[in-house]
Amino acid sequence: MAVPKRKSSRSRRGMRRAHKSLKAPAVSVCPKCKSPKLPHRVCPSCGTYRGKVFLSMEEEEL
Repeated sequence: MAVPKRKSSRSRRGMRRAHKSLKAPAVSVCPKCKSPKLPHRVCPSCGTYRGKVFLSMEEEEL
């Protein structure tokens, strides 16, 4: 079983964990309804993507 020969310092431990921080998801603005949405996805409020309608929102409102 692999066992470290010496204790890792706080600096080395921190450098190893430097990339593990949480990042906020990228958010873009829908050009049609101006609501926030995830990039490269259909807008959840108006149902459009790149100027085309993919979801009809009348069904969800009922």
